[in-house]
Amino acid sequence: MTKMTERLNVLYLPHPVIPDTSDPEMVRTLEDALGGRHNFFIFDPDQPIAPQFAEIDFVIDVGGSVGTREMVDAAAHRCRMWQIMGTGLDHFDMDYWRSKNIPVCNCPGPFSAVALSECAMMFILMLTRRYNEVKANMGDGIMYMPFGFELDGLSLGIVGLGASGTELARRAVSFGMKILAIDIRDIGNDEVEKYGIEFHGKPDHLDKVISECDVLSVHLHLTDETRHIIDQRRLDLMKPTSYLINVARGALVDEDALLTSLQEGKIAGAGIDAYGQEPLDPSGPLFKLPNVITTNHISGATDGTWRKRSECSAENVDRIAAGLEPLYRVDK
Repeated sequence: MTKMTERLNVLYLPHPVIPDTSDPEMVRTLEDALGGRHNFFIFDPDQPIAPQFAEIDFVIDVGGSVGTREMVDAAAHRCRMWQIMGTGLDHFDMDYWRSKNIPVCNCPGPFSAVALSECAMMFILMLTRRYNEVKANMGDGIMYMPFGFELDGLSLGIVGLGASGTELARRAVSFGMKILAIDIRDIGNDEVEKYGIEFHGKPDHLDKVISECDVLSVHLHLTDETRHIIDQRRLDLMKPTSYLINVARGALVDEDALLTSLQEGKIAGAGIDAYGQEPLDPSGPLFKLPNVITTNHISGATDGTWRKRSECSAENVDRIAAGLEPLYRVDK
């Protein structure tokens, strides 16, 4: 624990449309991480904004999607840190926070990596065991069908061998899958051995991996360069027996192109947790396809992720109190 020099006023911003972030047990986990070392307050959306931020030193914002310009304006005269309890920044108005000289930190990939990789592994298992067809057959009283596919010997292409990508590789290898990895960085020999990577390359090798793998899983941040990185051209490279997994960011995949590929049988199926437009339209055609498994952006929503992100946030509160540079700063 970082040695403190002062006690800070910390304001927590629960997400207005995610009730779990206001759940007493969830809030208690965050308070426990702070350990009583600071004054802890919870934002009340039914009360005026300015008074609630007047004496606040540190803001903890769930996912970075709760804070508004009005909040920043009210906090700017005193606030020393805006902590995002999440990873992605594509929905965060970073330029405005910079204009107010409020440092911003996030909780990067390692804090949610296990949760995301487990969800991706769940999709792989459900798709290869043709869960939707199984469920329909159960409802119709049909037994013993359909036949599924074993993972042993299948190849898994992982696009982005960061925290969640490596955790997925670790799990997939235990099922006998062959790992084909793409990353912008050099993948070391120790990682190749540790995660059983049979092929690794840079983005120039992405088309090769897409055309060869049986399952393709994307694990990238959303940027101008990665938006729709899986487009119609690349979907056309996939084998008709292959599956696409996306537990990262919805806009990494061109959803219109994906729908076409699924409807026309150009790929075998998809497992999707993140979408280009949220909240979802449950009547959309993607959710009616028998070869698609969908979840409602919950891949990172686990007790472990929340605990780790709470501990990360608390560590940064202590570091600011001790006059130290915070961890995982993203506004520079």
